[in-house]
Amino acid sequence: MIVGSGGREHALGWKLSKSDLVEKVYYASGNGGTSLNIDINPTDFKSLSKFARDHECFTVVGPEKLLESGIVDFFMEEDLPIFGPTKRASMLESSKIFSKQFMNANNIPTANFSTFSDVEKAKDYVVRQKDRKLVVKADGLSGGKGVVVCDSSDDAVKTLDSMMIHNRLGNSGQRVVIEERLFGEEASYIAICDGKTLQPLASSRDYKRLYNGDMGPNTGGMGSYSPTPLINEDIDRKILEKIMRPAISGMSSQGKPFRGFLYAGILVDHLSKEPVVLEFNVRMGDPECQPLMTRMNSDLFEYLQNASEGRLDTMQPINWTVHSAVCVIMASKGYPSSYSSREIIQGLTDIRGTNVAVFHSGTLRDEMGNVLTNGGRILGVCALGPNVYEASEKAYSEVGKIKWGQDAQYFRNDIGKSTLPN
Repeated sequence: MIVGSGGREHALGWKLSKSDLVEKVYYASGNGGTSLNIDINPTDFKSLSKFARDHECFTVVGPEKLLESGIVDFFMEEDLPIFGPTKRASMLESSKIFSKQFMNANNIPTANFSTFSDVEKAKDYVVRQKDRKLVVKADGLSGGKGVVVCDSSDDAVKTLDSMMIHNRLGNSGQRVVIEERLFGEEASYIAICDGKTLQPLASSRDYKRLYNGDMGPNTGGMGSYSPTPLINEDIDRKILEKIMRPAISGMSSQGKPFRGFLYAGILVDHLSKEPVVLEFNVRMGDPECQPLMTRMNSDLFEYLQNASEGRLDTMQPINWTVHSAVCVIMASKGYPSSYSSREIIQGLTDIRGTNVAVFHSGTLRDEMGNVLTNGGRILGVCALGPNVYEASEKAYSEVGKIKWGQDAQYFRNDIGKSTLPN
């Protein structure tokens, strides 16, 4: 049973359905691209656990909000198998303040920072740092929209007003982290963890900004690709030794053993060429999940099951295709602000081929079987190719076949292009 309704959950279920050990994949509550959808609200842990018991389900949790709410703790108390971190372990993402203090305590490289719950003190700090570029982060979960990269002290003050006075993010923005802005290249590093050891996934990179050239506001993610050439053998070794393994060890020593997908947003500093952590997430990335699942040759279920039982050290390294994968997110025009819904999506049946997959996010089906838009980010169009260039070309070829409304779709057209030589 996959709990969640986005592209990440669709991709996880798609991959798990290929396992010889999996008979059926249910989605709670799924979307217009998934089948065997369960009409149970994902926050109704009691009903979910009853369904899982009645149908002998192994449960995989997608969204961070449910992890923060303690779904894993609930299932564990019911003695039901589930993959994901507990509520206490989820603090690595649900509290930016906890996460930054944890990194400092465990010597995990990250940007210098200060924390504030008083808006006037935060503003005074920003003004004193006027010659430095800053990043303002809401302490709590914010759907990928709680990090604001500021180009000036005026920008930072306006962001603080928005979060702490005007409550743009609700309670999530009442406490903030203000940190030094770092410059370099970004990558996503995700691992399957069992509380004491880990299995790294292939490297990937996502695009959080709305517009081409990484401009505009942050979003939930406008595209991704895997692998990224930024993570070479030397950088990979440093991430494991200085970031991932200390994180697993540190959480265990605090009595919060981490079982689940541990995601480190990595920046390789332009000057030092060393990896530092921008943030930790406690679930699979979206849209990084989509290209990762299309590239994975190994049986995902075996790894998740062994991780949930604390036996990940018995598994061999995960096997990956040598091909690259690119995922282009198609969103409703106007996202992440206002946009239309319930538009019929055309062209999905024109997408064919073993090297192409379309993962649904903000979709639903009507009584006639039509797939309709139902959100901001609608589809993730993925393609495999011998390199990122060819995978990107293939993905955009397929994107061109899909339409809805009166030119109501939007997508970036530079996903994967930054890996190419000028």
